[in-house]
Amino acid sequence: MPGRLSAYRDVAPPGKVDLLQQLSKQVRGQRMLHVNASRAVGGVAEMLQHLIPLLSELGIQARWEVMEGTESFYEATELFHLGLQGLDVKVPEALVDGYLECCRTNARSLDLSADIVMTHDVPPLALVDEAPADARWLWQCHLDLSHPQRKIWSLLRPSVAKYDAVVFSLPQFAQPLALPQFLIYPSIDPLSDKNRELAPEELDQILEKLQIPRDKPILLEVSGFNRFTDPLGALAAYRRVKTHHDCRLVLAGAMPMDGPASQRIVEEVRDAAAKDEDVHLLLLNPGSDLEINALQRSAAIVIQNSVREGFGTTVAEAMWKGKPVIAAETEGITLQVRFGQTGYTVNSVEGTAFYARYLLGNPSIAEEMGRRGREVARQYFLITRHVGEYLSLMLLMGRS
Repeated sequence: MPGRLSAYRDVAPPGKVDLLQQLSKQVRGQRMLHVNASRAVGGVAEMLQHLIPLLSELGIQARWEVMEGTESFYEATELFHLGLQGLDVKVPEALVDGYLECCRTNARSLDLSADIVMTHDVPPLALVDEAPADARWLWQCHLDLSHPQRKIWSLLRPSVAKYDAVVFSLPQFAQPLALPQFLIYPSIDPLSDKNRELAPEELDQILEKLQIPRDKPILLEVSGFNRFTDPLGALAAYRRVKTHHDCRLVLAGAMPMDGPASQRIVEEVRDAAAKDEDVHLLLLNPGSDLEINALQRSAAIVIQNSVREGFGTTVAEAMWKGKPVIAAETEGITLQVRFGQTGYTVNSVEGTAFYARYLLGNPSIAEEMGRRGREVARQYFLITRHVGEYLSLMLLMGRS
């Protein structure tokens, strides 16, 4: 989108846009390719949708390729994801072979010509086995890799070792590897439909469509329904809060797409909340960015109850909207939430309930936390910072 970068002058830290324009002069014309497994679903796809146009505007020949997978490919990558995040899983040899064959097929069909090739997470990891010799290859891992299952990590590590560098979201995720490792936080786009300002009438229309009344304070959790989130824990915390404050709980997440386990979690939450009219379970379709925006802006408190989180972009989104956050004490969240300043990190249902009651009873403190959270998000978690770090990475990794 021509001229879009200038629109960030009003929201990014002062001087940031000028810095990007100066930095881009040193890498202008370089070819940067990103590869992942989806153009529409997931946090990586969401970031790339906004990063690619800005890189292109700055003179980078930025492209994005998406893999096509077989059923065994997706089954294998799902198990790899779970194992890398610490679950005890077993991957049959046939699935491993199917994954590797699918990567070989994609390596032949995709256009991998570039100066810098960045693959994201597990699906495209083994593409490096067929890497053209004239490119620098970087693997960006967005997962919580702090305590991976060793068998899964040992299985994937030979492919990781073939890269020229690895990019993690947190220092705690780094692994013993004989290659450079870089740290780049994910980001949010403050001008996207998910994060832009909403007019009062627009906000009202969206909430009316979702059938969410605004007559009571809203506790909100936006997350997927999978084994690493804990919506039942959020529901249990809400019930403890409800004994002191008349409030609502909204659990919003994408329609489950990853098998029967997620479907079961949705059914468990639906059954547990069936008799409470103040609990709203929203299964959102892909692309429901305005709906998420409106929910976050209408919430009194945002909860993020994930037991594992590489980096919770929903936390950064809530902070940008000036909301205090109560979140599980995981590595990807403690980076964002400053305890007692922008929200609270907890490790129990009781802790979530305690701080929610405290904030509902002290709205001025909640408002000040939200104000500080927005400024932390401005400094560290906006897309302009992300673009600058990609430009710096290109400068460091480019061939002389």
